[in-house]
Amino acid sequence: MKLISLLLVGLNALMFPAIALAEFDRLENISPSSIAQLEAEEDEEDKSKSKEEEEDEESEKANEPTPEEIARLKKLATADSLYLSGYKTDAVKLYRQAKDIWEIEQPGTKGDKEPVEIFDDPEQLSPAGKVFWRNYQKGKEQELESKIFSALKLLTTREPEFISGHLHYAEMLQKYERETESRQALDRAVSRYPNEPKLVKARIEAHTAAEEWLEASILARQFSLFNPDLPEAKELEVLTEEYLAEYQSDLRSKIALSAIGNAIAGTVGFALTGSLFGPLSALETTSMLLRGESAMGEVSVKQAKKQLPLIEDPKITEYVNEIGQKVAAQSGRDDLKYEFLVIMDDSLNAFALPGGKIFVNAGAIMKTDSEAELAGLLAHEVSHAALSHGFQLVTQENLTANIVSYIPYVGNAATSLIVMNYSRGMEKQADIYGTRILVNSGYAADGVRNLMLKLHESHQEDEDNSEPPEWLSSHPNSKERVRYMEELIVDRNLNRFAYEGIARHQEAKYLVTEQWKKYDKCIEDGKIVTVEDARKCIPNRNKPEETEEEPDLNHEDN
Repeated sequence: MKLISLLLVGLNALMFPAIALAEFDRLENISPSSIAQLEAEEDEEDKSKSKEEEEDEESEKANEPTPEEIARLKKLATADSLYLSGYKTDAVKLYRQAKDIWEIEQPGTKGDKEPVEIFDDPEQLSPAGKVFWRNYQKGKEQELESKIFSALKLLTTREPEFISGHLHYAEMLQKYERETESRQALDRAVSRYPNEPKLVKARIEAHTAAEEWLEASILARQFSLFNPDLPEAKELEVLTEEYLAEYQSDLRSKIALSAIGNAIAGTVGFALTGSLFGPLSALETTSMLLRGESAMGEVSVKQAKKQLPLIEDPKITEYVNEIGQKVAAQSGRDDLKYEFLVIMDDSLNAFALPGGKIFVNAGAIMKTDSEAELAGLLAHEVSHAALSHGFQLVTQENLTANIVSYIPYVGNAATSLIVMNYSRGMEKQADIYGTRILVNSGYAADGVRNLMLKLHESHQEDEDNSEPPEWLSSHPNSKERVRYMEELIVDRNLNRFAYEGIARHQEAKYLVTEQWKKYDKCIEDGKIVTVEDARKCIPNRNKPEETEEEPDLNHEDN
């Protein structure tokens, strides 16, 4: 160390003689302990560099599966092969060996809490419930408002499974001109028992009485999709289209009368200005609403394609589209033209725009282990589209509050470009309906649940991030979702020991990871400032110069 310093001082002496002489004097008088300190500092610097390299290596290793995980995936892949070959009994044995037993599946846990049966007959009420019911009847005869509502409030709170209690409560609130409270009472009841025809019909009637045709149409559609086997489903399916036609007719009438010209220009028109849809006039906005969610989806996807760095490698896009179309075919919405696109972003994220336009991040492929998990994510987003959640948000409220405004793409910021501000109720609907779609598509029933578990675990491991992952920011707590997804699968006896799609997904994962590495290098080198920069950094497998051999994803499917 001293020799190096002397050489440097000698070099400086040629250029800065006065300074050099002073340095020579200082170094001549330097103590052995000082030299040791300088050498220690140099060693520390070398160690610091090696630590950074070690951290990078450790980070890469952390993303690699453990030997146990590799063994588990191999077992699942073998089970998949048996499953597709028709040896389902043998396949199920391997699936069971590879998957953990959930707490809810442990002996003595299922059935500890008996499900409460809903009923409509006052004779089935408890003794206390019968007292509340009699007090309500007396209050109604005497036209004593306080007696009516105190009795009904106690009845619906303490015995909510008595459906007539909710219906009478809403009816009485309406009679005494307490419309808002009446709606709230029905909303609570429908939220608790979403598959109860009488409650849903009552809520639909409240919507139609207020000429809220779109809300009535969407609620009718949701009920018919969730309950296809109930006799009321067909009736409500027909009403879905009737109410939608009423909504469009009502909107046309208002336009013709110029009753909402200013309102559109000041609210809806403004909401769409500067958003993902780009600047739209009031007339264009209204036209899009009249044409419905499919038209809105077509407009939005065109803008999104211009603003997002999309992967165009056909091996990847065809893989995602094949899975997406398979689950979409089970959604019950043949009127929607589903489209699936992949964004070059490494976060585990996806979103659905109105009309069935689904965007999934590359990270969703890289961070899932199976086709079933990816299918679960796509089924969840397809459910949002099928249940008209996005269209409902757009038409009911200011779009800016529901779709994050366009943010110029810089680096790896695509994950926060669009976040649909769904309610917790909407998210739960999409989880439940998505699981049904997943099962009907031939995948293991726990695909959505496993995805939620990954999101929960990734958040738990991210010590540097106090905020939830982007995909979770507007969603219910992931741990809570894992719990109710397990309850759903066990209570409804859905098959989670079915096709996973391990081998094919690992091949897709490899392709996407290789593309991401090249893209990430562009980010590190500061080459990405605009969307065009981002696109230039995405390898395009359609180019003739790309000749390297790649895995074939077109395997026999389930």
